[in-house]
Amino acid sequence: MRRYLMTFVTSGALALAACGGAQDGADATDDMEMEMEEEAAMMMAADCFLANATMEEAAERTSPLAMTDFMVGGNAARICYGAPSARERVVFGELVPFGEAWRLGANEATALHLTGAAMVGGMALDAGSYSLYAMPGETEWMFHVNSNFERWGIPISDEVMAMDVGMFSAAAEMMDEMVEMLTISFAAEGDGGNLMIQWENTSVTVPVMALMADGDEGHEDDADMEGDHADEGDEDEGHADESDGDEGH
Repeated sequence: MRRYLMTFVTSGALALAACGGAQDGADATDDMEMEMEEEAAMMMAADCFLANATMEEAAERTSPLAMTDFMVGGNAARICYGAPSARERVVFGELVPFGEAWRLGANEATALHLTGAAMVGGMALDAGSYSLYAMPGETEWMFHVNSNFERWGIPISDEVMAMDVGMFSAAAEMMDEMVEMLTISFAAEGDGGNLMIQWENTSVTVPVMALMADGDEGHEDDADMEGDHADEGDEDEGHADESDGDEGH
């Protein structure tokens, strides 16, 4: 949507130049082109970070690379994560212990890329790239937003935590159905929506809203929106203990 808007504004600037405002129109066109170039460069940087693997190799892992693309207020966003499977194991409370830091997936750190400012879980974030990790609880998860996204997901050490930019919490709910593979999806709503984290029989919802230039959250029709433990085993390419083939921490 933003790309179409830029095209419209650029066309208007050219029309203005034809009517005698040549310099002003040229400046507006240059500004629009610069903004589009910056956005394209940021999207290129938003490719999922991989450690010692190609995209093809990452797709073949026991816990394959997964990504979810979505829009927030007309700006593109992406979340990248390794998607482990339960494989008949008890996940939360055992494979992923309660109250301990978990990389929110497997392999590399789970990464969130934003091309525009957004409210994530009630936390204001500038455009940029971040990693996410969580401390799951039985009824509530605490999420940590970290400035270092180009890293292996473990260990979540004091050095890693020192690069946190903030935290937020979200309720954990039980589901009737079983989700075999960790899934992070996005349900759009207005100028944002909800990130849905589901695995085993647990679901956690994280609201995401556009953050306007003046710091206000995005609106829809002028109304406010409501809105490691186990190691990867033979797929971790030497970054983790290869003894058991688990995916959590």
